[in-house]
Amino acid sequence: MALQISATNPEHPALLLALPWDTPLEEWPEEYLVPLPRGISRHVVRYAHAGDEVIAVKELAERPALREYELLRDLDRLGIPAVDPLAVVTGRTDPSGDPLEPVLVTRHLRGSMPYRSMFETTMRPATMHRLMDALAVLLVRLHLAGFAWGDCSLSNTLFRRDAGAYAAYLVDAETGDLHPRLSPGQRDYDLDLARVNISGELLDLEASGALHPSVDPVEFGHEICTRYHGLWQELTRTSVYPAGKYHYIERRIRRLNDLGFDVAEMQIEHSSNGDTVTFVPKVVDAGHHQRQLLRLTGLDAEENQARRLLNDLESWMATQEDYAPGDPLAARPEVLAHRWVRDVFRPTVRAVPPELRGSMDPAEIYHELLEHRWYLSERAQHDIGLDTAVQDYIDNVLPKARAGLETTAGPE
Repeated sequence: MALQISATNPEHPALLLALPWDTPLEEWPEEYLVPLPRGISRHVVRYAHAGDEVIAVKELAERPALREYELLRDLDRLGIPAVDPLAVVTGRTDPSGDPLEPVLVTRHLRGSMPYRSMFETTMRPATMHRLMDALAVLLVRLHLAGFAWGDCSLSNTLFRRDAGAYAAYLVDAETGDLHPRLSPGQRDYDLDLARVNISGELLDLEASGALHPSVDPVEFGHEICTRYHGLWQELTRTSVYPAGKYHYIERRIRRLNDLGFDVAEMQIEHSSNGDTVTFVPKVVDAGHHQRQLLRLTGLDAEENQARRLLNDLESWMATQEDYAPGDPLAARPEVLAHRWVRDVFRPTVRAVPPELRGSMDPAEIYHELLEHRWYLSERAQHDIGLDTAVQDYIDNVLPKARAGLETTAGPE
């Protein structure tokens, strides 16, 4: 059987052809590989160069490779945070003609970290709570879309920094299944697997001495269930309000927006005696602030980053003389937003030397600078200004952060 590359984008096969497909993945030469931290996997996984792209290559049998490829494409269409599928390569043989396992190729998620690399230094319990929050949000989003993961775990997740929190991405869909809607039993099964897997992974870390002494692996396994149920209840519960109190409905929608979700459809029913109104959010989409920021500025960011950038944008707009909400002759918010990107956001980010940025994306850099400005202003008891904060961050914060990374970074 001849080598075959199945991909949706015509550019990908051309980039992939130069890779050594006639060599077992475990034996690929160093010249093709990228030394990025890898999580635990039941399969052989390597990061490699493909043109300007960094790709993840995973060996597995043909049927599961094709199935996972299609599932990841489905999740992409649904807007679920997951790795981006690029291709499936089949028909691999070594120089003597013996068959090699097919591979699934995905795009490396820039700035992401497998959970084990995050424990190279002892992780504080507060950070662990943020990881559980991120994983609970991911699992709820999957279940709202009708996707049963079948193997939710820290090992099958990648994490990216998101304005002081984390955003979780699905990295392994091999055991997943997509349905029109999940039953409570399917959701409970997924959640129970998550609890057991997370407790087991944390027990392994505890045995290796990489876990903070105050972190109880079993308790944190239960925490994912608690956080999941709280979020699911808030997103899907039926609310009954007194008739005429329509601001209660608006308050519920705003609370959902604060959680990062949009109500795309709702059902409102009046009781027969007219005393109460029943409100049910029918379809809930995640990424409320992401979409708002993208619409206004064209910037693509994680949800918490987007919320922080929007707050800064609104504060900046309030200082502009041609901004007058409700005045049809005033500058439109979209115009001011693009001016903010041009005059504030981009120059601020560009002021940070590329060699000091590490894996931080522009939105995370800007968030860090806003945090540093707040810290310095609190200490000085007055606003020190963004330019001063940027210079102090470059001079005193980033060099120490880079030195810390170089000290703790281990071999691949």
